[in-house]
Amino acid sequence: MLLLVDVGNTRIKWALADCATIGDADLGRWATSGSVAREQIAQLEDVWRNLNIARAILTNVAGQAMRDKLEQILSRAVDARPVPIEWFVSLPSLAGVRNGYRQPQQLGSDRFASAIGAHALFPDRTLIIATCGTATTIDAVTADGVFTGGMILPGLNLMASSLARNTAQLPEVLQHSERLAPFADNTEEAIISGCIAAQVGAIERAFAYVRLGADESAQCIVSGGAAASIASHLAIPYTPVDNLVLIGLQAVARQYYDMSTC
Repeated sequence: MLLLVDVGNTRIKWALADCATIGDADLGRWATSGSVAREQIAQLEDVWRNLNIARAILTNVAGQAMRDKLEQILSRAVDARPVPIEWFVSLPSLAGVRNGYRQPQQLGSDRFASAIGAHALFPDRTLIIATCGTATTIDAVTADGVFTGGMILPGLNLMASSLARNTAQLPEVLQHSERLAPFADNTEEAIISGCIAAQVGAIERAFAYVRLGADESAQCIVSGGAAASIASHLAIPYTPVDNLVLIGLQAVARQYYDMSTC
């Protein structure tokens, strides 16, 4: 079995794919999957122990210490059996996507994987990819697979908490953000309404920009933990996609790796 892992700023997401069918399986479909908060990483050893993992592909934006810890956990989970581990990194070109960053290696590996996943799901479409997590990233991929660049701004929770560090009701307000009025009549909701407007405005501006290029087939994809809170306020058509980074890793695996080694 092939283990796919996405180590983000707050959570570690993973999925397990059958090596024997990965070339034929629909992207985003796997045998099992899960996620844990980064501070609960030790739980993964028990979770992965009985999964018959034969190979692993991981992307990590949390630094070298997290990488070392994951390698140790994976080694113990498979009882020290030799398991090939691929650490996914941003390259100038991979899986049908050309990295348009001035220095391709500076592009976050999670963003590059998301671009690959989105392009694999929606080939021949100009894409705006909004990933709404700890940070919100809004990236553009052309119909022929060129990652042209993107925007990075504080995520919804980070933006709101920076304005209301002492507001005890903030987490509860965030949970019900889809029902907020544009002009709130109390401070807590006014903060969230303003932050949502900033998030939505950035996504819609990016989408309008690609539409200015007369590309009426452009598609907006929304992913990430805060996607539900933000997407419902968008005034543009969008497609929600969960676990886009893992889908990108799956697309790379089925195209480039020898699954007979699993």
